[in-house]
Amino acid sequence: MSDDQRLIDQALGGDAAAFGLLVHKYQQRLFNTLVHLAGCREEAEDLMQDAFVQAFVKLDSFRGQSSFYTWLYRIAFNLTISLRRKRRLENSHEHAPIVPANEPLDDRQDASEHLELREQADQVHMALGALAEDRRDILILRDIEGFSYEQIAEILDLPIGTVRSRIHRARLDMRNQLTGIWQENSAD
Repeated sequence: MSDDQRLIDQALGGDAAAFGLLVHKYQQRLFNTLVHLAGCREEAEDLMQDAFVQAFVKLDSFRGQSSFYTWLYRIAFNLTISLRRKRRLENSHEHAPIVPANEPLDDRQDASEHLELREQADQVHMALGALAEDRRDILILRDIEGFSYEQIAEILDLPIGTVRSRIHRARLDMRNQLTGIWQENSAD
């Protein structure tokens, strides 16, 4: 029995602290992903809290066919989709910008290296933000979160072949976006 399953069983038995340990274990990882998906830290925090509340309420429906994090991520992903639908209705198809997470500065890097890395990160975030939502989501799942093709298929409820082709197309789109950004910057 995995540590997560033991904590789930304890939580189902009334031990709220056990669920708190699951929250502590996964909150930072889920938050980082939701920042990319939602486009801002405040919405990511709200989505994360809602996801954990729903996970707690629906904990008895967790069947263990996937990891707890995959199940939790699916809840958070569905909440993100609902938020996007609501946002689309309110803002008539405006896309939220991608807000890069603040990363700690490595003391070993000098200022110019840090500036160059920051510019590259900003360009990647800009290119990612310019992708269609479904392509951005699948790249985040695979390349940022590191989910397997099988896990992505489960989360998005898609056949594995569809996942593979969407990732391929999303990477091509990302390459085209970055090429355009780099050509624009070199012309300046």
